[in-house]
Amino acid sequence: MKIAIIGTGNVGGALATQWAKAGHQIFLGVRDTANFKGMELLDNENTSVHSIPEAVNLSEVILVASPPQFAEQLAADFGNVSGRIIIDATNAIRTKPEHYQTAYHAFEALTEAAVVKCFNSTGFENMKNPDYGNVKLDMFMAGASEKAKAVAAQLSKAAGFENCYDFGGADKVELLEKFALSWINLAIFQGMGRDLGFKVVFR
Repeated sequence: MKIAIIGTGNVGGALATQWAKAGHQIFLGVRDTANFKGMELLDNENTSVHSIPEAVNLSEVILVASPPQFAEQLAADFGNVSGRIIIDATNAIRTKPEHYQTAYHAFEALTEAAVVKCFNSTGFENMKNPDYGNVKLDMFMAGASEKAKAVAAQLSKAAGFENCYDFGGADKVELLEKFALSWINLAIFQGMGRDLGFKVVFR
């Protein structure tokens, strides 16, 4: 796939690296192509840097891993993304878009893309390596578009997760963000450390 990564920090960088290793073509979309966080990502195979509109124009899938308050501006920067897929990996826990509950809702309202919430529910360390030896962690998604969910599930496996479970429709997006807060609570506030993750098991 051709994937634009908007937000080249910890989460965007981890997924860019995993997907490049899996053979996907990565277009880093940044404000300043000469000076941006994560310049070392250009050492990855299949990876190049571009302005945000150019990266989006080259891509089939757009991963947004920037702060959620920028969602409305990003929707304008993207231009016509009809037929594309936006994966919202943000969490509106401390900040959120001015006029929407989450970045997901902003992208759904302001673009004609198929939008899915995914890659928001665990730390970037688990995106770098979701393999815990005896088990591989699971990923989770939510949203109204089955097309976008199918792509998110495929890319979660490309990143090394075993399964990508469906939380439900757009009405479950905020629940999935609270699930992310549960990981933050255990890993950070309860002091369990960032090397923990979620696995669904069945009897």
